[in-house]
Amino acid sequence: MVDKENSTSKSHLPLYISIGLLVVLVACYFLVPSVKEFLDEAWSVLTSDDEERIQKWVADFGWFGPFALVLTMVAQLFLLVVPSLLLMVVSVLAYGPIWGSVIIIASVFAASTVGYFIGSYFGDAMVKRIIGNKAEEKVASFLDDYGFWAVIVTRLNPFLSNDAISFVGGVLSMGYWRFMGATIVGILPLTVFIAVFGKNIEDLKMGLLWGSIVSVLIFGIYVWWDKHRKQKKKSNS
Repeated sequence: MVDKENSTSKSHLPLYISIGLLVVLVACYFLVPSVKEFLDEAWSVLTSDDEERIQKWVADFGWFGPFALVLTMVAQLFLLVVPSLLLMVVSVLAYGPIWGSVIIIASVFAASTVGYFIGSYFGDAMVKRIIGNKAEEKVASFLDDYGFWAVIVTRLNPFLSNDAISFVGGVLSMGYWRFMGATIVGILPLTVFIAVFGKNIEDLKMGLLWGSIVSVLIFGIYVWWDKHRKQKKKSNS
């Protein structure tokens, strides 16, 4: 009985740490002027859509810059006005294609893990409050039908709801390592693409648009084929 209680406490440790950090951050914002000034500046810069300003702001952090990007990607789960794609581009602009790609993978891994465990610990009701009822239901249905492949195609396409898939993956109790494996497989091609074309924003935008269209079309064909196969199997049985 004691071992079971200890195991339960340990399994909830990441949740307790996350809540504790959030409480400390909120308290510091209201009680420490320098923290409030920094967070206000961060909000202003990251929502400015000014790539040069964002790049300079990140570069000024020096060695702490990569950690700031990872933390911002995690915070972006709740601050939807800061697009995750922009943070990926900033990583490449500030740190080059190789280290920028490493930061992107680390950021997505961290944000996906936080989103997954929020969904897992707090459940359906909390996720609906964060992303909305309709979005939660649509993503849940999509993930329930296609599982591993749903995660991959969502990560691959920057215009789909990456944040929602993390929350709902936890709600549906999709295996954590299976979920993260699909996340990494899906985010790698997008990361490589951003690393190659990230220096030229116009080429990047056009490439992402066409890449997204192609990926959605391919997956749409797969969905049509899968439904057709299931209907045929059902009629034959």
